Amino acid sequence: MLIEMKNITKRYGSLVANDNVSITLKKGEILAIVGENGAGKSTLMKILYGLESYDSGEILINGKPVRFSSPYDAIKNSIGMVQQHFMLFPPFSAAENIVYGNEPRRGIFFDKKEAYRLVEELCRKYNLYIDPKIKVKDCSVGLQQRIEILKVLFQQVDIIIFDEPSAVLAPQEIDNFLQTVLDLKKAGKSIILITHKLNEVMAVADYVTVMRNGKVVKKMPKHETSIEELSYLMVGHHLEEREIEEIEPEEEILAVSNLTKTSPDGVKLLDDVNISVRRGEIVGIAGVSGNGQSELIQCISGLEHADSGKIVLNGIDVTNASVSAIREAGCACIPEDRYYWGSAAEASLEENCIMYHYQRKSELMKNGFLNSRNVSLFSETILKDFDVKHTSSSQSMKDLSGGNAQKLIVGREYMQNTPLLIAAEPTRGIDIGAIEYIHGRLLEKRQKKDAILLISSELSEIIELSDRIYVMCSGRINGEFSRDEATREKIGYLMMGGKNDDEM
Repeated sequence: MLIEMKNITKRYGSLVANDNVSITLKKGEILAIVGENGAGKSTLMKILYGLESYDSGEILINGKPVRFSSPYDAIKNSIGMVQQHFMLFPPFSAAENIVYGNEPRRGIFFDKKEAYRLVEELCRKYNLYIDPKIKVKDCSVGLQQRIEILKVLFQQVDIIIFDEPSAVLAPQEIDNFLQTVLDLKKAGKSIILITHKLNEVMAVADYVTVMRNGKVVKKMPKHETSIEELSYLMVGHHLEEREIEEIEPEEEILAVSNLTKTSPDGVKLLDDVNISVRRGEIVGIAGVSGNGQSELIQCISGLEHADSGKIVLNGIDVTNASVSAIREAGCACIPEDRYYWGSAAEASLEENCIMYHYQRKSELMKNGFLNSRNVSLFSETILKDFDVKHTSSSQSMKDLSGGNAQKLIVGREYMQNTPLLIAAEPTRGIDIGAIEYIHGRLLEKRQKKDAILLISSELSEIIELSDRIYVMCSGRINGEFSRDEATREKIGYLMMGGKNDDEM
């Protein structure tokens, strides 16, 4: 057996993150570990990679007991990990990030030219193409994920842990990634895949381990299970199929007209964009990451200014207004990056829950002072209603798993009760039970005749929820579909630059 983790137990105070967990991995095998947020999957992998210690149990590599005190120890034992949250240096190039720690040198100096050559060679080998000279700060989220994968591959490890690797990838990129996983297996690599996407499990895994509440529920070969069974094992109940009621939309809540934004180097980020969202409808924006969706959200929410055009929210012209003015006009926003835009990592869960709420709710703050009792009650309502697994509302945001951090932010913004909710990647990195719940809350908001602008790299999410769908490509609106017209093939074609009147 290549890896054996036997009876691993890990506690954080009274919380048992891993409760007597055992898993095995054979050489050349793809093991998928699935479970809800907080099930203990990422903690277990952090233990294997030397990022976390454990209270009891043992780890064996090729039958020999090991105990890692750092990722350096794991890498020496040929274990690499692509983590859910990026560990990159934004000012540096892709190549500089990929070779970091193993830099080619000419004498005592870093050989940048050789680094570029090595990275280009690595890209060709694994069909993961990227410009080695591009700065990380200029890369889309999907490209940053690709750099993370290449960085681990450059370490020449034989065992690769992928923690939610496709959570940030566009639909077309996911297919390429899954093929890469299969190619790595053919090359003799052994892989542990942590994912919430059960179709990915069925596409590439050899074995599946299901975890719930810190324990292993079941282990089985992939061919002996199904998406339906895995869903049930993960959440402990069957998921219901949802029928979406038709609603006649009412007046326009958001109108974006001829919006244009150009980068400092002259690239059109937004090119004459026109969209509208009415009361009682969910309008989806589909597009490959990096085609203007981020800039559109930022201009509407006040984080960036447009060069020209107009944004009218709830009858008020908010073009290039401040974030607070746009929120006051009736806009809440679930940002696409939960850490960069959506939260304060060092602040407590309570403090993250009341962001902006305290300015509008007199029961939370009066005469410049917070009411600690009401703040606690309010934050606990969000944490409970949105099933945020936590030990204390005073713990830091950074201590939550990615999925639980996402649920807190979704709950906070949903509870703003504004006429418009911008939902950017609302279910990124969360489990199927939480996805079902959040989808239900978005549809509930629609039922209340509020307006929702949904931006998601999950095309299935866009198609399932949206009453109308705009497709963005190269900063432009490249097409529009009603719910009845939309298909994955039609939308995917326009996302890649095709035209509505082309023959497919």
